[in-house]
Amino acid sequence: MVRTVEWKNGAVRLLDQSLLPEKVVFLDCRDYQTVARAITELRVRGAPAIGVTAAMGVALGAQSVNATSYDNFSYAMLEVFNCLAATRPTAVNLFWAIDRMKQALAALRDRSVAEIKRCLVEESQRILDEDIAMNRALGRHGAALVKDGHTILTHCNAGALATAGYGTALGVVRAAWEEGKKIRVLADETRPVLQGARLTAWELMQDGIPVTLITDNMAGALMQQGLVHLCIVGADRIAANGDVANKIGTYSVAVLAKAHGIPFYVAAPHSTIDLATPSGEQIPIEQRNPQEVTSVCGGAQVAPIGVEVFNPAFDVTPASYVTAVITERGVFQPTELTDRFRS
Repeated sequence: MVRTVEWKNGAVRLLDQSLLPEKVVFLDCRDYQTVARAITELRVRGAPAIGVTAAMGVALGAQSVNATSYDNFSYAMLEVFNCLAATRPTAVNLFWAIDRMKQALAALRDRSVAEIKRCLVEESQRILDEDIAMNRALGRHGAALVKDGHTILTHCNAGALATAGYGTALGVVRAAWEEGKKIRVLADETRPVLQGARLTAWELMQDGIPVTLITDNMAGALMQQGLVHLCIVGADRIAANGDVANKIGTYSVAVLAKAHGIPFYVAAPHSTIDLATPSGEQIPIEQRNPQEVTSVCGGAQVAPIGVEVFNPAFDVTPASYVTAVITERGVFQPTELTDRFRS
């Protein structure tokens, strides 16, 4: 797979996912404002990838600060932190990564400004490397739940494209495939932005993993026919009680899975688990541009001009619908997360 995000020649290089699958284009961000716009405009998306990108955006913003003292440098960085934090409200990895970069900056008080700038780039690279390592570990744990011959239903894109590499839900798929298991993926198209159709299908085809694209309203019928063995999705935020915020439509898949006795797994690294949020009721849900619903990928109009539109980007699946959460530390019941991941 091509890299989703990387530090290259003093810029943050992003794979522009808004253009996939028609074009593979890279966006070189040379200032933190461009990074922030790329996150807001879904040029990079997926909670872990957003976190890594934000960390690199912080490091990029640091390079342009002209202050000579730590205090002045730290004060100037507040604008960078705030700009990046304002991009997307639901994905907790964004705030986790920004907080980690703030902590890194605080620990560098006794260093020169030049050293601080270098160290922040290094810290952002560590966050990227750790994300890939966590996804691989998560994939190994999850692969144990997948049997040879299984068909896996997934929703949205929680693959290498949504992370620094390898993927969460698709990390489980990749690990099972690498173990030699003959599996197949059913990819929901994921209206309105079609991450499943545009990204998951493309990503799995790049790796030669069998994938079949379905419309979002086909999932229940296929479950009824016995054509789905398990569901695996990613997450943008998991509350302390195990409620899961993920791409809109995830809740519907979970309800259908429970009605048909099919396991419904959530795959996410520890940076997606938000113990400071008691339940899904407190998770902020991003509302996006109505045009995403009234047109197809900004192109053909499919609804009457002026129609009222409701376009939440995410929904919340109650913990009671989640069979287990797959993490880099193992597979846990949703109710176990607080004890397992308390810092």
